[in-house]
Order: sequence, then structure tokens, then C-alpha cells
Amino acid sequence: MKLQRFLPNIISMKKGVLFSIIVSALLVSCKIIQPVNPETIYGDGTMTFKFIQLNDVYEIAPLNGGQYGGLARVAHIRDSIARENPNTYLFMAGDFLNPSLLGTLSHNGETIHGKQMIDVMNAMDFDLVTFGNHEFDIGEEDLQKRLNESNFQWVSSNVRHATEGGLKPFKKDLEFGSLPVPDYFTIPVRDTLGNEIKIGFFSVTLDSNPQDFVYYGDVYESADKAYRLVKDKADIIFGLTHLTIDQDRKLAKRLPLVPLIMGGHEHSSMLIREGRSLITKADANAKTVYVHTITYDLITNYVHVHSKLVPIDSKIPSQPAIDRIVKKWTEVLEEKVETIAKNPNEIIYVPKTPLDGTDSANRNIQTNLGELITNAMLLSFNHNVDAAIVNGGSIRVDDIMEGPLTSQDVFRILPFGGPVLKVDMKGSLLRAVLEYGKASRGTGAYLQRYHITESATGDWLLRDKSIQDNTVYTIALSDFLMKGYDIPFLTPSHPGVIKVYEPEISEPATDIRKAVILFMKNQPTAQ
Repeated sequence: MKLQRFLPNIISMKKGVLFSIIVSALLVSCKIIQPVNPETIYGDGTMTFKFIQLNDVYEIAPLNGGQYGGLARVAHIRDSIARENPNTYLFMAGDFLNPSLLGTLSHNGETIHGKQMIDVMNAMDFDLVTFGNHEFDIGEEDLQKRLNESNFQWVSSNVRHATEGGLKPFKKDLEFGSLPVPDYFTIPVRDTLGNEIKIGFFSVTLDSNPQDFVYYGDVYESADKAYRLVKDKADIIFGLTHLTIDQDRKLAKRLPLVPLIMGGHEHSSMLIREGRSLITKADANAKTVYVHTITYDLITNYVHVHSKLVPIDSKIPSQPAIDRIVKKWTEVLEEKVETIAKNPNEIIYVPKTPLDGTDSANRNIQTNLGELITNAMLLSFNHNVDAAIVNGGSIRVDDIMEGPLTSQDVFRILPFGGPVLKVDMKGSLLRAVLEYGKASRGTGAYLQRYHITESATGDWLLRDKSIQDNTVYTIALSDFLMKGYDIPFLTPSHPGVIKVYEPEISEPATDIRKAVILFMKNQPTAQ
């Protein structure tokens, strides 16, 4: 470790005093520090470089009618900063291959699954990215395709590929051989005067998305190991993480000489100081980016970080080359959306309070977005329905929905679509389904509901009355649920299923997204 505090007038000190200081530093850091030779330093002895940090970006185009976001705008910001300081670097702290509306669509015979993100990010010349938990949603085969297509550098200190031959680093397949994703990475930084340093990075990802092909090492032990490996190869070490904020804070305490941890996973911007470290997270979907200005003193090794949160809104122009790529993919999207909604960019609803579309909420608790969707399902038939349920995993936006919403936003929320079914079922089956959903808390099988609640004693109520085993109830539910994917026993052949009604062509229930769009259009808005 290098001496981190400023030592004024170090060059003019007497040799004996300088020797004592160096010995003291050695005793503390256990790293050999050579006496500074001022003849090898040019200029005022400081270097300044810039980091631009994004995290949790699922959409390449501006959202909310163009009000915020858009990677072409981010590219403009990066280019503007790089003109002033060529040592400007672009980072993604995980979660970008999934979920997205585009990613669920088929194009050229295969599911897109993040291909649009790689296309745009390659053109933007990202410098370093790490895995988020959602990178593994797209499956082993498509993840490998995206790795192979990427021109930017990946890094991960704790994520491994679980193969039949054992645990191995994920890799990028090349024409000849392959390039493994390293535990750490270094970047040389040179200024115009000839000064040069190396900056190092470690990266860890939380284990919230178990998959057969993914192994997650302990985040703290893996970060410690990577830090030890890189510390003798770099002058400054930074973190690029995809963790909860509590995990980031604990990590900062374990590695107190890391001046900056650029994090992801949470979708709201934050800047938190933990000891000498800063932990930063930008808003999801590039509503904001963090611009970090790092000043490094070549004599004292003192590091100063200044972090500024920059809004990405309609005031920022789009970088033309990136904008052309975004528009190419937007045309693919609009062709698909227009099969359900004739004007996908029309504002249809302004919620009075933000709608919680995050995975963590919709797979664990009843949310206002889940209630809105199931209410729309209930009203999507021409005849009476008692209640409605949908699996929380069908809500894929993993974001807070606020401000004016468009039809396209509904597609982002429910990208898989599919019809709503009306099912007559016995109360005994309905109770079993609800209990299964409750026991599946934390997974996609957790149920969002309308007109169904749970009493303080654990009794299931439908319209405030206890569900009776032998009573037949009419329930609106997604066709996905009736295929037994999330709840294995919930199929048309179950003896508790009395009748399944397919929606009529005139009913909004023909597509769950159509039902939600119509429902939103008929609601009072908070203009």
C-alpha cells in the first residue's frame, strides 16, 4: 500500500527525516516505497483523470417520452468530457443484458437477449464492465454469445462459469483461442507531460440469481484476494461492484484504502462515505450518470475524488453515431409494439405515486403495480370475475415507474404478453395456489393479487370473506400460470378446475398488455 496522506515539502526535508518517514510507512504498509526522485516527475506532480459510471441500464433509448435517459446522450457527455481530458473512462457496474422489452423480442430468427446493448456499448467504447445478477437471466448459451460479441473488457473477482469440467472463469471466445474474464484489471494512465501511473480494479457480484451454470464466490474473500493480487501492480485501486449498499459499505470497511467503489444493483442514485471511501450508484436506465474526477499526487500518492451526479435529460444532445444505432433497434421495437398499441409513444397514464416494478418488491410483497395489473386483468372480461392473480415474475421492468407512462412502458413492464384466462375453480384449489405463491416468496412464483388478501391470522380472504373449499370462484389469471410453469399443479387437468374460458376477440383479455393499457387510459391521472 502506498502512503496515503499528504507530506508537505517532502523534497526539501533532510535525508534523515525523510528516511524516518519512509521507514514508518514501511512498518504500516508492508510495501516497499522508494524515495521520490523529483527528476522523474513532470509538471506540478499531479495527474487528473475522469470516470463516467453507469449501472442497471436496460434501455438504450430515452424513456418517458424522451424526458430522461438514452445512451446516445451519455455518449455525448463522454465525448465532451474526453475532449477536455483524454484520460476519460466509461464503466458499467452490472445489469445491462436483461431485462428489457427489446431483449424479449425475436429478430433474425433468435431472441435478442441483450444483443442491442452490446451493439450500442461497443460503439460507445466502454472501458470496463462487470456482471450484474440479471446478466445470467438470458441463459448460458446467449450469455456466451454476448460475451463473444463484446469489444470491451469484462472483469469479475468472484463469478465463475460452472461447467462439467469444473469451475472456470467466464471467457470470450476468439477466432483462435479464448480470453478469460480476469479477477482484476489494470489500465495505464498517461498525461501529456509524460507522467504515467496504473489504476487497478476488482469486481464482485451478489449471489441473488442462482443458475446452474454460475458459481458465486464469497464477495468479501474474493475482493480481498483480488485486491492483494493487484495492489503491487497498480498505484491506485478502485472497486466496480454489483452489490447491495450494505454489502458495499462492509466491503469499504474491509478495504479502507480503496478511494472509490462504483456500484450497481440499487436503482436510485446515492453517494455514501464509508471511512475514506466513497460509494456511488447512479439512477437506473441512465436517468443520471456519475462523473468522477480523480486527482493523484505523484509525490505523496494522495488521492482526491470529486463525484458529480449528472442528469441525462432532453437538454443533452445525442451523439449522432450512437443515435443511429439506437434508432435502428427502436424501429425493430416499434414494429412489434404496434401490433398491440397503434401509438406506442402516446402518454396514457400519470400515476399519482410511483409504481414499484422492482423485482425485489414484486417477488416478495404486494405492490401497487401488481395491484394495478391484476385490477386490469379482472376488468378485461365482459362478464363478472371474482378476483385476479399473476405471478410476480411476469413483471420484468425491474424499475420504479414514475411520471407520464406510455403504451411502450406497459410493454417494458410485461414484455412477454399473452392472454388472460378466466378460470372457474374450487376454493380448495385457490387456497392451495395462494399458499404456494406465499411459500415461493423471493421467486417469480410469488403472486400479485386483486380482491384477495390475507388476514392477520393467515386466513385467505376474497372480497373480505374467507375462501371456502367447496365454493367455485371465477379467477382471472395469466395463461402462463395455467401452464403449470411456476405452480406445477395449476393446470386445466386439475380436478379443482371446473372450466377455463378463453377470451373473446372483443375482450382486452386477449393480451395482458392490451388490458393494462386500456385500464390506464380509463384512470384519472395526476397531471
